[in-house]
Amino acid sequence: MNEEDKKQQQDAEEAIGKKDIGFLAFRGGPFTATLPLVFFIIWAISLSVTKLVTEEALVLGMVIGVAIGLFFCKSAWKDYAQGLVEGMAQPIGIIAVIAWFWAGMFAKLLAAGGLVEGLIWVGFETGLEGGFIAGLTFLLAGVFSTAVGTGYGTVATFGILMFPAGIILGADPVILLAAILSGAVFGDNLAPVSDTTIVSATTQEADVPGVVRSRFKYSITAAIPALILFVIFGGGEQSGNEEAFRQLQEQVTPTGLLMLLPFAIVLILALSGRHLLTSLTIGIVSSILMIIVIGVPLRKVLHIYRNDAGEAAIGGALMSGIGGYFNMAILILFILAAAHLMELAGTMETIKNFFLKIINGVVKRAELSIFAIVAFLNVFITINTAAEITAGPFVRKIGKEFNIHPYRRANFLDTVSSSLGYIFPWSGGVLLAWATIKGAAKDYDFLPVVGPTEVFPFVFQGWFLLLVMFISAITGWGLRYAGKDGEEIKPEK
Repeated sequence: MNEEDKKQQQDAEEAIGKKDIGFLAFRGGPFTATLPLVFFIIWAISLSVTKLVTEEALVLGMVIGVAIGLFFCKSAWKDYAQGLVEGMAQPIGIIAVIAWFWAGMFAKLLAAGGLVEGLIWVGFETGLEGGFIAGLTFLLAGVFSTAVGTGYGTVATFGILMFPAGIILGADPVILLAAILSGAVFGDNLAPVSDTTIVSATTQEADVPGVVRSRFKYSITAAIPALILFVIFGGGEQSGNEEAFRQLQEQVTPTGLLMLLPFAIVLILALSGRHLLTSLTIGIVSSILMIIVIGVPLRKVLHIYRNDAGEAAIGGALMSGIGGYFNMAILILFILAAAHLMELAGTMETIKNFFLKIINGVVKRAELSIFAIVAFLNVFITINTAAEITAGPFVRKIGKEFNIHPYRRANFLDTVSSSLGYIFPWSGGVLLAWATIKGAAKDYDFLPVVGPTEVFPFVFQGWFLLLVMFISAITGWGLRYAGKDGEEIKPEK
């Protein structure tokens, strides 16, 4: 090993703080260790631009990126492989994956019980039209996404049912779709069972209930002006398709509103300090009991059968809730592994030191740097949870240097990621919305198909959240430091 490699090893060992973990030398220096993630980012952008992005394709891109990195590793390849395993085995990723499975089951049970139909029934009963229906759609989507913790699920369900209803009631198609996306932003950012909430908390070594409580002021500050703008600009031309209107009314009933009870139970338990898995387990049990009371067939909860090919199969809300996260779980583990390779190579420490020189001891610059790093990664990584996992170590390292409280760090990480995940035309949330209404247009010939580039300027909740956090970083509003026992300490004036 030459002097350059020895110096690189010394820097990396200081960065990871544990010499027994090992060190990886790469041809070209520590930044060559970014190749797996760089390839993944380029792959993700290419898929997004060509509208071919899927979770499976993203997983494949990450696998190829990791394989490419192997050929640039100067250390023993067995050490590279061991580094990958160590990265995947980090508690942060395992906790997130397990929490997703529980949250996914809970969300699917709420949907199986008819919560979506119940919320949309409320929209029909209000009799609102035009801009008011766009505003109501934002509120209902926000409530639903907060309840189930999935922005993508909100986009899919409201795109299928609320978008046609809103068009009939005279809402502007672009603003209406933006309202659905904004509701998804609200819940994805704030819900205790949201994957982005879980990841932002765990990567910053914070508890989920505390993060949610500290985040509410940012979310509501953005939501108020967003709601006003949806009402003002949401009016369009009312559709005269009365038959389609009656057809939609027949699909929704108020019975599903009873599923708000399990949601309230989970919300109260989570915010009272109960462990997330404990809260979700109680929520799952209470959801199944409520489904029985409502009279929904139990096969919607769990259904084991033989398919047309005679093979054993399993369906129902419990299975679809877990299955919906399999690909994401694999992707996250690989991204964690790639980020760990950068740790072992000293890349993270080099990047952190670069920003620390720019920051030069000023907390305001530190928070602006955190904002910039998270935003930059979200531009390229189209799934906000994956972007959070990638940005998390940078946010944690810089934040700890200035003793910024974990809640504050988690809030910067999540608000920026949740916003941009539903704004950029190539982001997963926007592409899902486009695909959803395109499919709905096959059933309702009066529906206009709104393109991704049309809707992104009007996702008001996302843009206002970004603005709120940017102003917060500049002014220090909400800034808290970590006390001796982890408590929040206000900065001295």
